[in-house]
Amino acid sequence: MYAQSRKLILAASIAMALGTMSGMASAESQSFTDVRQETQIWTTFALSPQLRANDLRVSVRNSKATLTGNVAESVNKDLAKDIALGVSGIDSVDNQIVVQPDYVPPKSGPGQNYGVMVDDATTTAAVKSKLLWSKQTDGMTIHVVTRSGKVTLTGNSDSQADKDLAGRLATSTTGVASVDNQLVVDALKPTPVKSAKSTAKEAEGDVADSWITTKVKSTLMYSSNVSGSNISVSTNGGIVTLSGLVDSGAERDLAIELAQNVRGVKSVRSTELRY
Repeated sequence: MYAQSRKLILAASIAMALGTMSGMASAESQSFTDVRQETQIWTTFALSPQLRANDLRVSVRNSKATLTGNVAESVNKDLAKDIALGVSGIDSVDNQIVVQPDYVPPKSGPGQNYGVMVDDATTTAAVKSKLLWSKQTDGMTIHVVTRSGKVTLTGNSDSQADKDLAGRLATSTTGVASVDNQLVVDALKPTPVKSAKSTAKEAEGDVADSWITTKVKSTLMYSSNVSGSNISVSTNGGIVTLSGLVDSGAERDLAIELAQNVRGVKSVRSTELRY
């Protein structure tokens, strides 16, 4: 009888211990989830040009996000709430952000620096891609650096026309505030650039239509002053057809120029591209 009681006490103790451990594991799991969700919301705020300048704070407890801080416009308060609700696992948002029309954001903060850094890296990648896909600048050794939207191009170009084109491609890229074109024109000096261009020209007929279509679409999407999402692109035998609606003749001309400069493009048909 005594032994049986001891067994019952031992079993109860083990059950209680397991229950406590399970509760601790569950609490730790929920705590980890809260931190992950807080980080995801804060990171999205930091990447948003509308929100990154504001001093916003995020706290998540048991799938409920609490937002605090100040913004100058109610639309930014609503945006912050929508972003938080868009995070997986967030069921509700207590939006305590205060709208102050005369609110002046702090000069600089970690969120702003992080957001600008990501913007600059994205801009650099877009400019590099456009230069790489261009039939004129492909093969050129061009270094691209972006600081707070200002793009600096360094390297060599074998003609003034190629230098100017590189500058235009960079200037028309989304996110670019200005371009410092420091490319050095050295038409007399033999460089691998010319042989690379010659090889690319010879192989131009072998470029797949699907590749051309993808790169033209991407070039248009990366470019400012062009509604890339409103322009349809198709390619047949290297001949690109653009169709859709644009806002002006200048936008139409820019879209055509950008498409013509993509490697493998033989000509561009734009009769169905209207404004």
